[in-house]
Amino acid sequence: MDVKTLIFRAATIVTLTSGIGSGVLVWGVPQSRAADGPDVLGTMKALCALKPTDTDGLRQALPDGRMLEARMDGPKGNPMRSLHRVLMPNDGEWVISRIFPMGRVLRFSLEWHEPVAGGTARPQIALIAGRDCVPTEGRRLSYGVDGRPIRLEVLSSDLKSVVMSEVIDPPVPDLAVPPADAVRVALIDTGVNYTLPLYRGRLGVSKDGALAGYDFWDMDARPFDIDTTRSPFFPLHHGTAVSSIILREAPKAVVLPYRYPRNAMARFADLVARADADGALVVNMAMGSNRRSDWAAFAQAAKDRPHMLFIVSAGNDGRDLDQVPVYPAALDLENILVVTSSDAEGRLARGSNWGAVVVDVMAPGEQVAVIDHRGAAGKASGSSFAVPRVAALAARLLAKHPEWRGPELKAAIVKRARKPFGRDVLPLRHGWIPDPTDDFEG
Repeated sequence: MDVKTLIFRAATIVTLTSGIGSGVLVWGVPQSRAADGPDVLGTMKALCALKPTDTDGLRQALPDGRMLEARMDGPKGNPMRSLHRVLMPNDGEWVISRIFPMGRVLRFSLEWHEPVAGGTARPQIALIAGRDCVPTEGRRLSYGVDGRPIRLEVLSSDLKSVVMSEVIDPPVPDLAVPPADAVRVALIDTGVNYTLPLYRGRLGVSKDGALAGYDFWDMDARPFDIDTTRSPFFPLHHGTAVSSIILREAPKAVVLPYRYPRNAMARFADLVARADADGALVVNMAMGSNRRSDWAAFAQAAKDRPHMLFIVSAGNDGRDLDQVPVYPAALDLENILVVTSSDAEGRLARGSNWGAVVVDVMAPGEQVAVIDHRGAAGKASGSSFAVPRVAALAARLLAKHPEWRGPELKAAIVKRARKPFGRDVLPLRHGWIPDPTDDFEG
């Protein structure tokens, strides 16, 4: 995952308040209850044409509503995004968001969150419109008996037909046992789509035949590839593409997928301990954030395990990490190897981060062949896709030298780094690895 995906950015927030409560705007006494099936299309028609700051119009369109949140994000004095959450009398919620650079609405999104037991609400249906307020597509989530989402459907713009359907959290299939000499590489990411043929015989298996890996986000044994941080209706998928590079460039590698604990970063202590117990010496971590405190548990767990090598992303924010750090890349740990992306000629890739102290090496990470979440072949770029190339190199070295541990692996990798032809100065600690698939040793 590119580091910018996981960076927690500060935003200018404007909270609308009234004299009733703190940060909550209440619109009078409800006059009527919402119908059993919310009129999503009609509600969008009533709301889409309103200006993002028009709370009076919003009040008139939803007269029974109670404002839970009203937010404007963007540069000070020039907001570009808005979000409104409105609670209805049946405990359902409307979530209204707009993207409006230069004051012109380019995207309008309306979500209905259905009420469930306990007075809470969960995302059920979303409708998206462009600048002309004409709906373009809908999305619908369905849930299992345990209350967890199990299926995401893409709907037609009139919400009447299903265009595409995707299973969200399938069970882990029966696993083929990999060879005894397989090299275990821990993948800390958004999970993997373990239902793909790609993983047949290429996933780590425990002594009892179960998957060697874990979901530290949902805390279960199904680390399926999905990140709902941005939106439950538009989830991100990242880990499958990243792991496909490891499996291609390290033939003896098997992946141990650990879905990172986005909602409780302290779980990193248990995650690292489990990866260690599962036999992983090489750890692929294409992620990061701006806050050092996010990584306190990880830092201590990694420090306690010098035999493991954590290969991490420098990120893609176009900045000097020596001056403006990203973590865990900037953590002062001997067993971290920080990787940034280059082009094929040894030039720092556009947007990639650098740092003469923090960043160790760069490797070609532009237009790298991957298998995506759907099982389709494609190309991907960024430090997220340079990291697994170096992790695959570490796995091949470990297959040849099974007695090696973190210090030996790191030393062998950085030994390969050099200056590109014609460039005497690189903003990196060690240099460029032009071909991570080359197995020379010197």
